[in-house]
Amino acid sequence: MKLIASIVLTVCYMSSATAENIYLKAAAYLDVQSGKLIQPAHVWIKDGIIKAINPKSTPKDSIEMDLSDKFLLPGMMDMHTHLDLDYNNGFGDIITDESASKGAIRATKNAEKTLMAGFTTVRNVGQVHLSGELIGVALSEAEQEGWIKSPRIVPAGHMISISGGHGDLSMGWAESLFEPKPKHGIINGPLDAIEAVRYQIKHGAKVIKIHATAGVLSLEDAVGAQQLSNEEMKTIVEEAHRHHLKVAAHAHGTEGIKAAIRAGVSSIDHGSLLDAEGIRMMKENNVYLVPTTGLVDFIIDGIDNMDAQIAKKAKFILPLAANNLTTAIKQNVKIALGTDSPLIPHGKNAYELSALMDRGMSAIDAIRAATINAAELLGVTDRGQLKEGLLADIIAVDENPLENIKTLESVTFVMKGGTIYKHTTNK
Repeated sequence: MKLIASIVLTVCYMSSATAENIYLKAAAYLDVQSGKLIQPAHVWIKDGIIKAINPKSTPKDSIEMDLSDKFLLPGMMDMHTHLDLDYNNGFGDIITDESASKGAIRATKNAEKTLMAGFTTVRNVGQVHLSGELIGVALSEAEQEGWIKSPRIVPAGHMISISGGHGDLSMGWAESLFEPKPKHGIINGPLDAIEAVRYQIKHGAKVIKIHATAGVLSLEDAVGAQQLSNEEMKTIVEEAHRHHLKVAAHAHGTEGIKAAIRAGVSSIDHGSLLDAEGIRMMKENNVYLVPTTGLVDFIIDGIDNMDAQIAKKAKFILPLAANNLTTAIKQNVKIALGTDSPLIPHGKNAYELSALMDRGMSAIDAIRAATINAAELLGVTDRGQLKEGLLADIIAVDENPLENIKTLESVTFVMKGGTIYKHTTNK
């Protein structure tokens, strides 16, 4: 009797491989710019940078890694995450009871899940812990210093919203318990707006997140109503731009979307009720849409367990959002991938790719949304492609992703900046 065993070996490295010469030998790599698979894919990495692709000879003193049955891609990027949050038909007691210290540990756990899923850069667009400390900033600094296994993080700090708005996490609390201030992101007027932006920047934010409209998973009556005033949004954007930071706008409702575009934001996140005029304005102003469309498949079964008002809003908005995204794709609006994780659970971020395809996007354009488009939205030129001189942020999968996008939900190899964090082989 023969014993046949399938051994799955997962090896995680931290900083030890960063300074070495590494020579990856894979079946093919995806040139995301052209949309073509290039065969073979021999990639030389040194000091965290891609030194050459398919050189004529094996680099001297390099460590060869056999990925001959794998397909290589640039590390993916998620432009809408909340790493300090988890979801189970709601956010439980995380917002009300959890300390910022525990929130930072939760965020570290979720950051590792995200990296192991092949996402080497994320934009963390606002924390839910109401302390003065900026968890995303601390996480970003820890990542840069090599303390944790994490994607590169572009942190927003606290989300900026109006009193009683989508980002007012004290909604429903007794007045005597806590009243958030501009440093927590809650503003009433332009002077508060300036204070809120400056506080986030002072403490390390690298992007500013605003709530232009009401939301779904919060207690306001209307999902699409504009909340921040035109003047408040303009003030926030002007202050952020003065410090060379971009602004991301949570926006569901039609008029709030347009007001945010006029104010000068760089992205509309969600964009549920985007209409023809809004599409025209986004294209004219080079504004990205971050649609967060895949989350519906994860929350739909639990909608009836939510607060009745939230459930009503979700049932109204989610089908409209999907239809409007299909229109935006047809109209060639620029789109960058965002999951709103944990609504798509941390570590399952790549599900958003197939969700984008379900809305009418091609496989290569879905991959571009997670690579070169995300890089352009961030304003960085050192990542998003496999190209000489760029960061060695590289992932590998078992199948051609242009033929099976789902293979990106099972990444077998993750390298960030030349460091190998995951290498799974079947023997």
